[in-house]
Amino acid sequence: MRVAHYPVESADDPRVDAYLRLTDMDLRQRIEPERGFFMAEGHLVIERCVASGLPISSVLTAPRWLDRLTGMLAGVDVEVLVADEVLLRDITGFNVHRGALAVVSRPPSLTVDEVIGDAQDVLVLEDLVDPTNVGLAIRSAVVQGFASIVLSPGCADPLYRRAVKSSMGAVLRCRWARSDDWSTTLAALARRCQVIALTPEGEDDIDDALAAAAHEPVALMLGSEGPGLTAAALRAAGSRARIPMASGEDSLNVAAATAVACYERARSRRDP
Repeated sequence: MRVAHYPVESADDPRVDAYLRLTDMDLRQRIEPERGFFMAEGHLVIERCVASGLPISSVLTAPRWLDRLTGMLAGVDVEVLVADEVLLRDITGFNVHRGALAVVSRPPSLTVDEVIGDAQDVLVLEDLVDPTNVGLAIRSAVVQGFASIVLSPGCADPLYRRAVKSSMGAVLRCRWARSDDWSTTLAALARRCQVIALTPEGEDDIDDALAAAAHEPVALMLGSEGPGLTAAALRAAGSRARIPMASGEDSLNVAAATAVACYERARSRRDP
């Protein structure tokens, strides 16, 4: 296996078709799943793709990052497309600050039953449309020991470039599934876990709710910025919990709330 380098001199080069219009989120979230790939941005994320054994079709980079990439990709049969930084911006639509982009095959899709079927804690995200928040939430969950993630049908793609980047590749180190029938998924979660809904109107503080569930699997459920969890999600929850605020603000950003809740869950398991 070898790392082959190929110069790119124009955005019309067909080898860079997959890298065009990366800032068009709606387009990318449609075509990437259809074509079976996702875009990894940055050396760390690409390195984690290599470590995960995911096939990499190509890498696009600038000359000054070539040496680092060559060492990282040693043993991987992949073509590395090399363009100057002005051309990289013309191709992708933004300044590529993180050194490289890679076209990576998407891992096999899992069903909700496969993800929640082994009595482990689950992070449940309902209708988070901002990919950065999805990635940050997944990162917080994974580093605190959550291995299972369930997404509602309306959530942003966790393999969209910005989600993968903000998760620092954590989305590649967990099992996740997107529900295609939210009411059925909520019922399945309620049967298998203690479902705790995070909401500013919760009756219990989050640490009390988690302490009460220290010896059983939990599903921590968070909703979108602004609207929060839907009425259907709140009805499915066994308890509703809040993160106490020291000031007059009523809530945290959903990514920050996920970090707090996942930390409290890890603490409740250590010190029941």
